[in-house]
Amino acid sequence: MKVELQVIGAALRAIADEMNALLVRSAFSPNIKERRDCSTAIFDAAGRMVAQAESIPVHLGAMPDAVAAVAACDPGRDDVFVVNDPYAGGTHLPDITLVSRTELGWAVTRAHHADVGGPEPGGLPAWSTRLDEEGVVVPPTRLDDALLGELVGQMRNPSERLGDLRAQVAAHRLAERRIAELCGRRGRERVAAAMDELLAYSERRVR
Repeated sequence: MKVELQVIGAALRAIADEMNALLVRSAFSPNIKERRDCSTAIFDAAGRMVAQAESIPVHLGAMPDAVAAVAACDPGRDDVFVVNDPYAGGTHLPDITLVSRTELGWAVTRAHHADVGGPEPGGLPAWSTRLDEEGVVVPPTRLDDALLGELVGQMRNPSERLGDLRAQVAAHRLAERRIAELCGRRGRERVAAAMDELLAYSERRVR
């Protein structure tokens, strides 16, 4: 079992890493493609992070709250939800988070977009006193083509924003396929059990 645990754990980490690589490779903006200001992770059905790419710590630390906020909306199996509201698991508004279901839980991407609307480029006016003065505030919302067009239409350089968001969506579709493939190879129940044991093992090591 210890060997299998390490094999499944490595496979989950590889999925998170591949998500990150795809996002970086497919993105349009220098923020993501060159600065790599983005993060990806895999969560179990309970909303616990079980694997992450080596990304931005502040992104990863806030992700569980974003997953919980989306889970409360009861998304469908093929839905992708978008959120950047700091009161719903976001960080600051330029960090746009996508959350989707996998066969065993959730996939999450978070990327720093170069602009999210607002009176000043970049979405970080020093004089702002209200959240909506920094840019577009998105509570957990199902992402479809209509919403995508509406969001980027409120932001500067909409074609670049659209390209980055589509790169995030592509990373989610990859995660869904890879988790399904892993379950097909190892068995759904064994992968789920390994997720539980990875968290328990981590706690024992820390203690």
